[in-house]
Amino acid sequence: MISTAQFEKELELIIKNAIREDVGDGDHTSLSCIPADAKGKAKLLVKDEGIIAGVEFAKQVFSYVDKDLEVETFIKDGTKVKFGDVVFHVSGKSQSILMAERLVLNAMQRMSAIATKTAFFVDLLKGTNTKILDTRKTTPGIRALEKWAVKIGGGENHRFALYDMIMIKDNHIDFAGGITAAITKTKKYLADKKLAIKIIVEARSLTEIKEILSNEGVYRILIDNFNYEDTKKAVQLIGDRCLTESSGGINEKTIRKYAECGVDFISSGALTHSVYNLDLSLKAL
Repeated sequence: MISTAQFEKELELIIKNAIREDVGDGDHTSLSCIPADAKGKAKLLVKDEGIIAGVEFAKQVFSYVDKDLEVETFIKDGTKVKFGDVVFHVSGKSQSILMAERLVLNAMQRMSAIATKTAFFVDLLKGTNTKILDTRKTTPGIRALEKWAVKIGGGENHRFALYDMIMIKDNHIDFAGGITAAITKTKKYLADKKLAIKIIVEARSLTEIKEILSNEGVYRILIDNFNYEDTKKAVQLIGDRCLTESSGGINEKTIRKYAECGVDFISSGALTHSVYNLDLSLKAL
């Protein structure tokens, strides 16, 4: 996984690019009708139900736009919220609040939706030893926010990107000339580059799982698009030789049954690519 320093750098880049995109050479609406020295106060109002996420990110946005803006927090990230709840107050220059408004709302609405969906999936897994994982099926440019939201919702992060974990999938296997060839080449590459990166290998059948297990050094096997019975057989075959992960179209109706097959993880792209934003607004006080 990426380091805290790398993650913070990603957040800085997101804020910088988002403000560039939204503000350009100036918020001419605010500049034209609100005095530069005018002070104001606004509240973050919840108009929906779910898990709030992005409060700490909002603080970073306000600070980036204007270090003199002050945020008074009433509800923390990861808390269940309902219609009418006020998450925080922000006060300071009115122009600065308005400049930050859209980025704060866009980020918090999406992050809260992801956290809400993740929490729902986590609840479905209660009583099992299975954890829910996100994927790289994220919105380009804001992956750090979406994966942060998964954590806030109680889920776990898969690899952040292509550089922090080896994941040998079906196309890699086919292009490399087979499972054993792909694993062998990967281990040599890591040794040559002196990289300590974990290896995950995707399996499309029980036969492929047996071949993966004949190779050393695999951290986790991705049991992809298996039915329940074959998933159970795969878990029994693998035993404690490495970790297990189920994936492939698993949803709220099937996730519990896959967990009961005994897998360590279930990964779901739906956590980040199929959500509806939580309704929030920033209102002047």
